[in-house]
Amino acid sequence: MHNKASLLRGFALAALVTAPAGAHAAFTVFTTEASFLAAVTAPGVDTFAGFPTTTFTASPITRSAGPYPYSASSTTSFFGVGTPANPALSTNTDTDVITFFNLGAANAIGGFFFGSDIENNFVTATMVLTATDSLGAVLTQTIVTSPTSFVGFLSNGTIASLVVGTAMPGEFIFPTVDNLTIALAAVTPVPEPESWSLLVAGLAALSFCARRKRGQRS
Repeated sequence: MHNKASLLRGFALAALVTAPAGAHAAFTVFTTEASFLAAVTAPGVDTFAGFPTTTFTASPITRSAGPYPYSASSTTSFFGVGTPANPALSTNTDTDVITFFNLGAANAIGGFFFGSDIENNFVTATMVLTATDSLGAVLTQTIVTSPTSFVGFLSNGTIASLVVGTAMPGEFIFPTVDNLTIALAAVTPVPEPESWSLLVAGLAALSFCARRKRGQRS
């Protein structure tokens, strides 16, 4: 375990989805920002502007991505990385994880997930991302990402949490997040079974009326 402050802190996808029987839960994973934004609506972004890069920040924190407030916790504490003009969110200990939660009605969450080293440099890292939704689905992705790699999750429920960590123990690589994006799903609702029954009944009635009119004109 390596603490940043105490050390002078100066696509292959492996997916596992589980859900309770009958939950009808599903995740869609996006590996480009463009495809993610095309599948959502009203996205909000937290660039972590103003996040401290010279000292640790106690956990948990409450922030917002556009109109979406959210909370985040770290196993110990947070540390801003990058530069004061362009910070990203990281942890103060390399074995820590970041958990995003209290996302309200949001159906989607994404961002740039990568590593940072003890010198505040952004680096390529093997990341482990675990998303959980309100329907009980759990999706784990183990992905090698660079600072320009975007990953997004879209659920047909709401997002309960996203846990971000690294799979590089002992390598002084800290989980790091930038441009956290939260959004709603941009999908057309599927009618419930009762709605389908009413629709079918309505179409049958229209067909019957059309046949009667044709019979009257004969």
